[in-house]
Amino acid sequence: MLDLHRLRLLREVQERGTIHAAAASLGYSTSAVSQQLGVLEREVRARLLEKAGRNVRLTPAGLALVARADILLSEAEAAEAEVAEVAAGRLAGVVRVAAFQSAVLRIVAPAVHALATTHPDIVVEVTEAEVEQATPALRLQHLDVVVGDEYDDQPRPIYDDLRRATLLREHINLVLPEGHPAAARAHVRLTDLSEMRWAACQPGTGHHNMHLRVCRQLGGFEPRVRHTSDDFLILLELTRTTGSGALLPDLVHAHTAPGVVVRELAEGTLQRHVYVLTRKSSTPTVKAVAQALHAAAQAESGPSSAATSWKNRARSADR
Repeated sequence: MLDLHRLRLLREVQERGTIHAAAASLGYSTSAVSQQLGVLEREVRARLLEKAGRNVRLTPAGLALVARADILLSEAEAAEAEVAEVAAGRLAGVVRVAAFQSAVLRIVAPAVHALATTHPDIVVEVTEAEVEQATPALRLQHLDVVVGDEYDDQPRPIYDDLRRATLLREHINLVLPEGHPAAARAHVRLTDLSEMRWAACQPGTGHHNMHLRVCRQLGGFEPRVRHTSDDFLILLELTRTTGSGALLPDLVHAHTAPGVVVRELAEGTLQRHVYVLTRKSSTPTVKAVAQALHAAAQAESGPSSAATSWKNRARSADR
């Protein structure tokens, strides 16, 4: 009988490209993974891996086995969840959720709080992670739910094995130091800020790419990004203390930071799309967590949200 643990190792090698990378992703030593894959080859009586330069690749037999492994691992996951639910008499089990920072604070945390009352037998484990790292982990069943983001004109890849649903759409606004000359206006021309220093997320992230694109296309200049962090609250503090500007979404504005103001761009509206990803084979327990995320997002984007109050205060600057 095939060992599911060894099938998972083989699938990791297929996704990661090397035995070393597969071992690192699972927290094992390279030798331990190699040994287990050798046992799997003896079990199926076929060679599953072959060298490809410094890396390895699956043989035709290995590819055939991995194709079946996805089905077997999904069924095993569903069976475990069903047993837990039957034993508890209601939805139960562990659901692993990953989200970027502002979504953890404004959507995931409230959802977990609500689930403690509506589904007390569901244990939610939360990890802060950017969608670039979290999505592969979701596809490999290391995670069950991912909250991701996508900026205008920067679409994320679509995967056939994942289900994607919108949580909310939010605006991207300009955050300036309180004493900046442009802070007196509710709508600020980006073209007037070509000499400004900026704070943005790390290179390679969706936010960093958005920041570069917006300054180039709308402002007509190359931004001088002097500070980088994937922590939006750090970017707020850098704006306050260093005199830099930032382009930040509504969810961040809920965290009131003294010494900064939020203004809209005169050149037009920018948006970020926040969504939830689950596998299409998700269990009822995972679906219940996704529903709680939808409810929390709806509450966050309502007319009484903190982000809306920021906008109202910003508009009053013109009066």
